[in-house]
Amino acid sequence: MQDSLKAKMRAGRQVNGFWSELFSPAAAEIMASAGYDCAMIDCEHGPGDPGSAIAVMRAMQATGCTPLVRVPGNDPGWIKRLLDVGAQGVMIPAVNSPEEAEAAVAACHYPPRGVRGMAAPIVRASGYGRDWQGYVRDIAESLLVICQVESKTALESVGAIAAVDKLDMIFIGPFDLSASLGFMGEPDHPEVREAISKAERAAKAEGCLLGGIPTPERSPQMLYEAGYDLVLADIDVLILRDGATAGLSALLAAAGRN
Repeated sequence: MQDSLKAKMRAGRQVNGFWSELFSPAAAEIMASAGYDCAMIDCEHGPGDPGSAIAVMRAMQATGCTPLVRVPGNDPGWIKRLLDVGAQGVMIPAVNSPEEAEAAVAACHYPPRGVRGMAAPIVRASGYGRDWQGYVRDIAESLLVICQVESKTALESVGAIAAVDKLDMIFIGPFDLSASLGFMGEPDHPEVREAISKAERAAKAEGCLLGGIPTPERSPQMLYEAGYDLVLADIDVLILRDGATAGLSALLAAAGRN
């Protein structure tokens, strides 16, 4: 078995990824083939369900890009279903307390570590049961469990959240956090930046991996220099939108219509 994405980060490698929002297998295949380390398939803000997530994972399968999924919420039913279809990591949004983090971790792991329902002999994640014992053994160590810290409430107990056993990564959501702090759309406001720094320090103090996204004043390079282990910088929607906008602008200019 090759080293998991989590193992690579634990060994000191800083990894990258993109957001899959379109749930287009073709778009996912094109982006994954470019060489990203992972993709975050977004079932919180994207339109997809487990079936469409499978289609994206199948498109990425030959690329070596690790499929991660953001679930809609801290719901053990959603977590179980997306793990069963093959997610190798799960991001749980809006985790606001250590108790919520503990529940998220429990939903991700089989007993005795957690409460994930046992259907390994038949699910896609285990090759439809061809080696379900091997899957159960390996996923216990390779699964990446990520909790998002993105509210004022979460900040009040971020150290305790980061200390939850088997929680692998704190992922900071700067845009939701800025809104929660009263600075909607200002992720680089000084008060927001100080709050982000608090979360970063807490994660590192507890030995937790750290993930995030760039902001207008904080580039991927700056995040890596600050100790981030995972940076999700690109989004399929924006790449298509901005490419189309630039292409049309060039065509209009060529026709004298700009």
